[in-house]
Amino acid sequence: MASGQAPASVRRNIAANFAGRMWSALMALAFLPLYVRFLGIEAYGLIGVFISLTAMLSVFDMGLSTTLSRELARLSAQPGNEMEARDLVRTVELIYWGTGVLLGGGVALSAPFIAHDWLNAQGVALQTMEQAIAIMGLAVALQWPNSLYAGGLMGLQRQVLLNAIRAGAATMQAGGAVLVLWLVSPTIHAYFLWQILVAALHTAVVAAALWKSLPAAAVGAVFRRNLLASNWRFAGGITGITVLVVILTQVDKVVLSKMLSLEMFGYYALAAAVAGALNFVSSPIFSALFPRFAQAAASGNAAEAASLYHKGSQLMAALVSPLWIILALFSEELLTLWFGDARTVASTHLLVSLLATGTALNALMTLPYALQLAHGWTTLSLYKNAVSLAVFVPLLFWFIARYGAAGAALAWVALNAGYFVFEIPLMHRRLLRGSMRHWYLQDVGLPVGLCLAIGLAARLATPSGMPDYAVLLWILLALVACFASVALAMPHTRNWIRQLALVESR
Repeated sequence: MASGQAPASVRRNIAANFAGRMWSALMALAFLPLYVRFLGIEAYGLIGVFISLTAMLSVFDMGLSTTLSRELARLSAQPGNEMEARDLVRTVELIYWGTGVLLGGGVALSAPFIAHDWLNAQGVALQTMEQAIAIMGLAVALQWPNSLYAGGLMGLQRQVLLNAIRAGAATMQAGGAVLVLWLVSPTIHAYFLWQILVAALHTAVVAAALWKSLPAAAVGAVFRRNLLASNWRFAGGITGITVLVVILTQVDKVVLSKMLSLEMFGYYALAAAVAGALNFVSSPIFSALFPRFAQAAASGNAAEAASLYHKGSQLMAALVSPLWIILALFSEELLTLWFGDARTVASTHLLVSLLATGTALNALMTLPYALQLAHGWTTLSLYKNAVSLAVFVPLLFWFIARYGAAGAALAWVALNAGYFVFEIPLMHRRLLRGSMRHWYLQDVGLPVGLCLAIGLAARLATPSGMPDYAVLLWILLALVACFASVALAMPHTRNWIRQLALVESR
């Protein structure tokens, strides 16, 4: 591969992932003020419960979606595996649908307990909460298989198609929900009923797209237990990692939903949604490069893996760092411009700054994690998360007791800082030896340092008393300065971004 050049398929997939994810992020974030306005912050807290509940249930994925993505990427690189690919999809599909039905039923049956014995609501009736949580169960069952089909499309590198579907679903999910709340009924029931409709349609379309994208075979696909047996070790490792990751990423919300009022949990959920927008930047790069890592690992092409790893890490840091730094330093001003409600801004701006910092550190670690998975190495993440859990949960309770919701956000920062400091040295003892210094100093340290310096200078030099349009312009100029400085300092990233722009313009 020529220096500074990325394969056309990688450039196309990253461009498609960014377009799809950015549109999804825009849809998810643009309507947040309207959700709060129509439903109130307590009812919005129930949306936060649904998001957290969906994330917690992902442990029952059992590593199947990642396994399917990895195996389809591997099988597609070798001719003569058409039947095995189709049988693998059929096998995990049947398991996934059965699991989704059981999970959805479990959520519905748990509705009385969650509403009466867990959540602390004052402005939402218990019966309303119970009914809303029961409806969540059906939404879970219908959207559950979506991640499996999406993983298959990513493994086949049909990411342009996948993101076109995602963009359409995000528009229906977010924009349609606002129309339902505005024109039909401004209730949490109406919101979740609309989510059920969109989930069913989205899953059906993604499933059809995957089956159509699979190579043709002479006979129909069948369930084959031996395909599970051949992948059980990798899937089992992924399951262990997922269980620990879900606990680490959701335990704060579980604890806060019990300890705080539903109103205060609603503010925390709102801040998490804003900070979580950074994941819409990191996940496209992960999705595009993971299949390429898997193919390079299968062929033993260490040079290609190293090249993609460093260039991908630079691109990740170059895109995440400016957004993270500016959001963290100007959270109060941005929320004021966005929501225009003093109570909402006062209750969320510090949480946004802290959660954005933890989320950005987590995003920077996604490509090292992808490299490990591509080589079938799950034990490092398994042990890392087990140790983190033993440290993080006591720290979380102590921080929450001392600082409230801000304590949970501080614990999230501490957790991801620990990953950043300790995981990279351990990984590079086995994979891409000699690359650690390059990753810390050039791939990540340079863009983060530049953006931090520019962001702090802009923060300290911000004129007082500016009108809203001038505040927004000042923040945008600081963001542009961050992006420009990183592009000038990192030629590989500048070349990739230019290539992505050329792909998107075709």
